[in-house]
Amino acid sequence: MSKLALLGGEKIRKEKFPPYKPIGEEEFEHSKKVFESSIFSRFLGCWHEDFYGGPTVQELEKKWAEYFGVKHAISVNSATSALYCAVGAVGTEPFEEVIVCPYTMCASATAPLIYNAIPVFADVEPDCFCLDVKSIEERITDKTRAIIVVDILGQPYNATEINALAKKHGLYVIEDCAQAPYAKLNGQYTGTLGDIGIYSLNYHKHIHSGEGGILVTNNDELANRLKLIRNHAEAVVEAKGDKDLTNMVGYNYRMTEIEAAIAYEQLDKLAPLIEERRKNIRYIEDRLKDLPFLTMPKVREGGEHSYYQHAFLYDENVTGIHRNKFVEAVCAELMPITLRETEGIKVGCGYVKPLYLLPIYQNKIAYGTKGFPWNYAEKENGRVYDYSKGICPVVEDLHFNKLISHEYMRPGLTKNDLDDFINSFIKVWENIDELR
Repeated sequence: MSKLALLGGEKIRKEKFPPYKPIGEEEFEHSKKVFESSIFSRFLGCWHEDFYGGPTVQELEKKWAEYFGVKHAISVNSATSALYCAVGAVGTEPFEEVIVCPYTMCASATAPLIYNAIPVFADVEPDCFCLDVKSIEERITDKTRAIIVVDILGQPYNATEINALAKKHGLYVIEDCAQAPYAKLNGQYTGTLGDIGIYSLNYHKHIHSGEGGILVTNNDELANRLKLIRNHAEAVVEAKGDKDLTNMVGYNYRMTEIEAAIAYEQLDKLAPLIEERRKNIRYIEDRLKDLPFLTMPKVREGGEHSYYQHAFLYDENVTGIHRNKFVEAVCAELMPITLRETEGIKVGCGYVKPLYLLPIYQNKIAYGTKGFPWNYAEKENGRVYDYSKGICPVVEDLHFNKLISHEYMRPGLTKNDLDDFINSFIKVWENIDELR
């Protein structure tokens, strides 16, 4: 192929890629009905028939529970809020520990801090990228309350072994399924594999309502506590007759009727949208599988992936150049995605910086200026919490050296769009000597 764009040649792609637009006429019509009803929210923060929200919110929750085969679905205004609800609902005490993932959106790890508990980072698997069961086991102490697992990039977590480990130690499993709706493990939907599951309806997820989240559980007591935390628990428990006041400091995490209307229609589109992702990825992998420096992503045995992002493993020993330089050359051949132009080219060096390297953990500053809650927890628990570089070597190697992630496989892309993405990798490989 011609000279690399990075070095002055012509780009493979001259036009922006089409946008990902799963919203259609159905969402508009359902939202229109909400407007005509003049009921945009019906939540009351007191014990009343409207404590559980308006008709559209409740219809969405019923439909979601039926779709995923669970007893309870609880809507909230974001998956972040859902994580906060979940950590509170399982009874997390100040200075207890919650084992978390270092390779995910930051809220999955900061959620324990909302209850003055301590995030403890375990390492990830080198091939599936979810929390590694052996690393989790090494981190369990007498202070551990729960494990927040993440179905990262659409991959189901190792529920068989992690759930067994949690049961052995009497721990809750909170499943962050924000990136993996409709994925499965051994025939069971992700999000329903742990004690509490969390889905995201943020605008860049598989389906969305702009913002929003859903919690699911089969545990009646946990469902009750989740609903209380969502909606001003402290003002409700007395009249409702609840006696356990643990973490019953409530918030306003309520979903609006319009968001619920959009999400209600979006749920019907989930399966075909993910099947289109899978079809696109099969095509991409078939065309790139013979490049000797790329390893196609693994799908866990017994699992079905939903591909929030698509990730390759890169071998510098084959190319003779660092991954970052290779990705820079690939990006120079491509164009942004329409409506997401400000995010740049959606081919990434790794996924997110390992979370424990963020300033909040490096400086142990969350509430106030004196290091709370770590300063008290370290005295209480007789240990120092280590967030130094090197505590999770697998995730650091993935992020800084090996993993390439991208989003050029979303529904709405044509075969020509996919070919442009694929050919950018082939072109850089064929001109690799120019980069050395």
